Amino acid sequence: MGTGAADGSRGARRWLPWLGLCFWAAGAAAARGADGSEILPDSIPSAPGTLPHFIEEPEDAYIIKSNPIALRCKARPAMQIFFKCNGEWVHQNEHVSEESLDESSGLKVREVFINVTRQQVEDFHGPEDYWCQCVAWSHLGTSKSRKASVRIAYLRKNFEQDPQGREVPIEGMIVLHCRPPEGVPAAEVEWLKNEEPIDSEQDENIDTRADHNLIIRQARLSDSGNYTCMAANIVAKRRSLSATVVVYVNGGWSSWTEWSACNVRCGRGWQKRSRTCTNPAPLNGGAFCEGMSVQKITCTALCPVDGSWEVWSEWSVCSPECEHLRIRECTAPPPRNGGKFCEGLSQESENCTDGLCILDKKPLHEIKPQSIENASDIALYSGLGAAVVAVAVLVIGVTLYRRSHSDYGVDVIDSSALTGGFQTFNFKTVRQGNSLLLNPAMQPDLTVSRTYSGPICLQDPLDKELMTESSLFNPLSDIKVKVQSSFMVSLGVSERAEYHGKNHSGTFPHGNNRGFSTIHPRNKTPYVQNLSSLPTRTELRTTGVFGHLGGRLVMPNTGVSLLIPHGAIPEENSWEIYMSINQGEPSLQSDGSEVLLSPEVTCGPPDMLVTTPFALTIPHCADVSSEHWNIHLKKRTQQGKWEEVMSVEDESTSCYCLLDPFACHVLLDSFGTYALTGEPITDCAVKQLKVAVFGCMSCNSLDYNLRVYCVDNTPCAFQEVVSDERHQGGQLLEEPKLLHFKGNTFSLQISVLDIPPFLWRIKPFTACQEVPFSRVWSSNRQPLHCAFSLERYTPTTTQLSCKICIRQLKGHEQILQVQTSILESERETITFFAQEDSTFPAQTGPKAFKIPYSIRQRICATFDTPNAKGKDWQMLAQKNSINRNLSYFATQSSPSAVILNLWEARHQQDGDLDSLACALEEIGRTHTKLSNITEAQIDDADFNYSRQNGL
Repeated sequence: MGTGAADGSRGARRWLPWLGLCFWAAGAAAARGADGSEILPDSIPSAPGTLPHFIEEPEDAYIIKSNPIALRCKARPAMQIFFKCNGEWVHQNEHVSEESLDESSGLKVREVFINVTRQQVEDFHGPEDYWCQCVAWSHLGTSKSRKASVRIAYLRKNFEQDPQGREVPIEGMIVLHCRPPEGVPAAEVEWLKNEEPIDSEQDENIDTRADHNLIIRQARLSDSGNYTCMAANIVAKRRSLSATVVVYVNGGWSSWTEWSACNVRCGRGWQKRSRTCTNPAPLNGGAFCEGMSVQKITCTALCPVDGSWEVWSEWSVCSPECEHLRIRECTAPPPRNGGKFCEGLSQESENCTDGLCILDKKPLHEIKPQSIENASDIALYSGLGAAVVAVAVLVIGVTLYRRSHSDYGVDVIDSSALTGGFQTFNFKTVRQGNSLLLNPAMQPDLTVSRTYSGPICLQDPLDKELMTESSLFNPLSDIKVKVQSSFMVSLGVSERAEYHGKNHSGTFPHGNNRGFSTIHPRNKTPYVQNLSSLPTRTELRTTGVFGHLGGRLVMPNTGVSLLIPHGAIPEENSWEIYMSINQGEPSLQSDGSEVLLSPEVTCGPPDMLVTTPFALTIPHCADVSSEHWNIHLKKRTQQGKWEEVMSVEDESTSCYCLLDPFACHVLLDSFGTYALTGEPITDCAVKQLKVAVFGCMSCNSLDYNLRVYCVDNTPCAFQEVVSDERHQGGQLLEEPKLLHFKGNTFSLQISVLDIPPFLWRIKPFTACQEVPFSRVWSSNRQPLHCAFSLERYTPTTTQLSCKICIRQLKGHEQILQVQTSILESERETITFFAQEDSTFPAQTGPKAFKIPYSIRQRICATFDTPNAKGKDWQMLAQKNSINRNLSYFATQSSPSAVILNLWEARHQQDGDLDSLACALEEIGRTHTKLSNITEAQIDDADFNYSRQNGL
């Protein structure tokens, strides 16, 4: 009973506060306002004492996953403590209460715990977070603690903003932005560099306090690396994507070196200076230095000139010592530039009386009589000599006078008419019966003949006065003309007349430095045609419409083409692109020794903008050698003037020139008119000429004309010749050949050899023709040709066999073998142009490129990515024989794509994918041969490409 009573007493005491709280709660409910809001009393009437003071109040808490949290509250003196959450009292069963005594004050201390679960928080829906507070009672009244909020902790997976990689120059500012994932509580942010934490307090150059961003005030090379943003709270940790920061150094030029010495000891040469991109050297993909690394200028080394004596002066007046002097000077020429001085004496002296003035230093009256007798003999001989000379002059004068008044003078052919030849002539004068005399009534003496020996070579057929031989040979009815293959022309009198009554036309050389009698020809049929008689065209032109897919524009049979890369034209745009070749007089006038090496090519429209450089292919006629040529690319301005774009040997980032043996491939970003010019550095500089022979019947069925052309070795120049010959009915008789024409100032000779002697004959004085060096070398774009007139003896001759020799004096020689039929039905057609490029002058889309688009994309993605060993596109360039001016490709957004565009331009004819595949295999990037791609695969790749681009 005692125990039960005690338990009941303790139970009653335990429930009394709860009953009191209930009564207070009922009173509180009665005290609610009309709007239903709860009005808590500041205190509950109780026994006298002290108000409760909270030693520990509940703290804000976060529920992690599904684990409940505990809220704690401690107060003194406290009779009772209860939690109130979200305005509602927590049931006492959910409280855990402990009571103790404060020894220092003797007051009761009460501590209460409650657990809050995730479900309770999730089930609460209110305008603010889930909250709880403590209410403590004492005898004096009640006290309330602070409100503690309870929230469910979480951290999202994805960052609201990941840091982005940067490429910044050295000493530039780096700012990496990071916005961590949403979370409760808010995530703390930490930065890692190469997986190591960054301590901004130890590095004043780094700041991580500004809104989770990482700021590096002045970038250093050591700041390159991979940066990661770490976000963490009480729930989890999250990593952002890594951002690669590259601190690069742009290259800078070193100082120019001194000019090198002239590369020749004597004459015209070149000297150069260079600089390197090492101040500083580009690092981490920094830009290569812009501009030229090598400068080259022409120079002239003065040649040593040895001195040479002038002629002796006249003897001076005899001196009292019976001596006279004469002198000479070393001024013809004087020694210059280290040349040797003249050897020998500069003055001479001798006795001026041949010993008669002083003899052994005795007076004149003591000289022996024998000396006087010798002097008398000398005077006698001198007088006899003078008489002989006078008689000879008188005889010659009388002879000339008689000949000038004789009816039998030699008025035949003025020998000055043959000065165009390069060998001497021998004359046997006809004295009797020559029909060329002024009195032709006399009978000819057939035993005496006139012979001309030596080849006749015309210096410049365009500048010679055209004559016929009818007025020259008609009076001579029995002249026999025989032209041998050795260029020997014999004119003789035969016993029978072979050309009696026939008129034969021909050419006759003349020039400003030669004298001629005035001869009026009866027939003016020139066999060396004037170039102005040839029909000319002013322009070749082709057009095509191109869009984003790019394509290729080809000028048929000219070697000129234009490659528009994929993506060079923006999407949804298309342009009508044209290309033309100037065939008239060139607008580029050469200055000094500079010569035009290519046609003038125009591409447009000029206001069109491209995002990727296009490739222009221009043929040239230079024998490429940097030791002998200095070749430039020039562009015509809108004012019509020509300005230099670059030298093909220079380093430049504005454009790129790749010089092949027969063409130059230029990467450009603007349209216009371009041409190649060359400045020969030495006399060994060579222009390649194409030589060809055409044949055509004249109005006279027995006459046949051979026309020999020497033009610059460019397809467009030869095509102009072919067009002109077709217009005149000409026929190509032999495949064209190349002639290497040196810049050594020696002229060009064109000769006809080995003409069948009994079937054909050639007009006199036309077997050899000579063209001055300047006319061949200046490249005025006009077709240079010489014409030879042949004649059949009988109409039954239908075959012609001979040789055409084209040679430069002290230079190269070519032989054209002519074997043709005069009958048009029996002629053999010689093909000299391939026709595949004339079928499709404009190709658009993937079919215009040799490399399939899918393969091209993989190559670019592979080689544009930098690695530790350097930029792989540089190895791709070197394997494709691109070893210079790599700084141009470094400035492009995709260097590999530009290199492949250049490959497409170089291999537009052969499309040698094997060579490209071998280059890739050598680098070690691929082991698949591009040439093994079947046509079906290429078509399928193109089809997929078209679908991706919405075609």
